[in-house]
Amino acid sequence: MAGHSHWANIAAKKGVADKKRGKLFGKLSRAIIVAAQGGGGDPTTNLRLRYAIDKAKKASMPKDNIDRAVKKGCGEGGSENYEELLYEGYGAAGVAVLCDILTENRNRTAGEVRKIFEVHNGNLGATGCVSWMFDRKGLFIVPAEGNEEETLFEIAVEAGAEDVRQAGDTFEILCAPEAFDEVTAALEEKGIETISADITRVAANTIELNADDAMKVLKLIEALEDQDDVQNVTANFNISDDIMEELAAAMG
Repeated sequence: MAGHSHWANIAAKKGVADKKRGKLFGKLSRAIIVAAQGGGGDPTTNLRLRYAIDKAKKASMPKDNIDRAVKKGCGEGGSENYEELLYEGYGAAGVAVLCDILTENRNRTAGEVRKIFEVHNGNLGATGCVSWMFDRKGLFIVPAEGNEEETLFEIAVEAGAEDVRQAGDTFEILCAPEAFDEVTAALEEKGIETISADITRVAANTIELNADDAMKVLKLIEALEDQDDVQNVTANFNISDDIMEELAAAMG
């Protein structure tokens, strides 16, 4: 998990997030639409919608875009019907990879995702082949700069978090999905900013990668995240800080 977090941070520093902002907004809009379709347009009663809107705001998505997506999810201005899927597969060195999908065309998406796996030394697997390796958790990524681990631990655990651990220049706070709201509120009350906050899948165990396999896995994840229908990618690898710095320089 730490390696994946490191890659997200490095991608942001490289400016990858800015270059792909239009694509990101499209994915965030899709998540808001689906959340509103499933539970209505009021984020105070539809937690999934609230999480989707919070994520969009954290990515600096304009309010007009957010409002438009909510209205579309409620049936205003035409309807878009997305199917929610979970694709599972393997990357280099046997790394397990999960892709959360929102698509209007299952066959098209399956073909495109399968091709991405094949091109990047992996393969798309059958349903259930790797999902058992992951637990559903609330995950908060907090910058290490300006935060003390002991203080952060006390705040998070008192609010119901299970663990706080350092991953390079960030801290990762893990909690059960049911405690997500309480931990969110506790961090906000103390003015602790998060790089990301989401209910996601966290690997029970990770595979330590060498430089060659790490490069292959990172390129696979980057290609998957660039696919329009892929909402989120999770994998069970770890990369040492030294190798991560080496790869960041090579990919920069």
